[in-house]
Amino acid sequence: MSHIFSFQRLLAMLIKEFIQMRRDRVTFAMMLGVPLVQLVLFGYAINNDPRGLPTALVTMANGPYARAAVTALENSEYFKFTEKDASPSQALSMLRKGKITFIVTIPSDFAKQAEAGTPNILIEADATDPAASGAAVASAPAIIEQAIANVKQKNPSLKQDLLTPSTIIHRKYNPEGVTQYNIVPALLGVILQLTLVMMTSIALTRETERGTMENLLSMPASPFEIMCGKVMPYIVVGAVQVVVVLVAGKVLFSIPFEGTLMLLIAATLVFVIALVLLGYFISTVATTQMQALQIAFFFFLPSLLLSGFMFPYAGMPEWAQKLGEVFPLTHFLRVVRAILLKGAEWHEVSASVYMLFLFVALLSLLALKRFKRTLD
Repeated sequence: MSHIFSFQRLLAMLIKEFIQMRRDRVTFAMMLGVPLVQLVLFGYAINNDPRGLPTALVTMANGPYARAAVTALENSEYFKFTEKDASPSQALSMLRKGKITFIVTIPSDFAKQAEAGTPNILIEADATDPAASGAAVASAPAIIEQAIANVKQKNPSLKQDLLTPSTIIHRKYNPEGVTQYNIVPALLGVILQLTLVMMTSIALTRETERGTMENLLSMPASPFEIMCGKVMPYIVVGAVQVVVVLVAGKVLFSIPFEGTLMLLIAATLVFVIALVLLGYFISTVATTQMQALQIAFFFFLPSLLLSGFMFPYAGMPEWAQKLGEVFPLTHFLRVVRAILLKGAEWHEVSASVYMLFLFVALLSLLALKRFKRTLD
């Protein structure tokens, strides 16, 4: 029966597979790295109940009622007043740029209103991501009511039963709280990253595995020309995907388009170039197509979690937000959501677009340098 099954032959096969696994360092690193990344990100960075959301304070009142309301909102941990002396125009500009999530406006006669029993506070929320602002907006009226009631209790001369506070909530850019308005525009960036990085990452490794790399190197073409020849077809593929996603989003989900089409196309083009260059750089590092796909997936996972696509970006801890800044997807999501939902203009999205240009420059240099090095 030894010709059917032999422990000795099985042991030899197992030893051979473990030796091969050890030699494939990229695969071995993925086996250990992916679970660790998932554990850290889901355990520490992801928060479905975001706290400490950046808030601008617009107030003409500085009495005990105003201070109590602001302190109570901040103590709730939902609101973090990063701008405490903003003008209405400055606060609105920051809201459109995505630098803040809320604007809290307290009128100049707030103390008189509170003593009369009808205090009014206006809270404007960036509702492009309903999950990020929903809990904070829902809790704000009760927080303000309790804060004013505590101040009035310290003044026995005021009637306590007259307090009927009115917290006015304005959900801007997505007043109905439609989840698709936040998800579908972001899917444009996710789909482009998933397809373009993976397809481009096997551009050079495919040549090596097929044995055509020598023919490619024998051509009178510079490394830059080879890189352009490899990535330009995928830029065309990305353009087709952009058209498909935008048309489908408008037809199927009625996604609003408040901004300028040319600005969106220009920003998307820069993002697409950054993605194909990233994939090309991965192909200069990997030795096989499998390794290239593994590296691309290892990049895709934290990018998806830390960019603000699946979970509110402002609700993540500071270290996770800083880590999210190193991914092009984070900046593109800010641009596409601002243009489509807020009608943002160039000066309001320029910072994110400049970051995408920086990614293009760095990835070009890294890809060319790595390509030369691997050809020696």
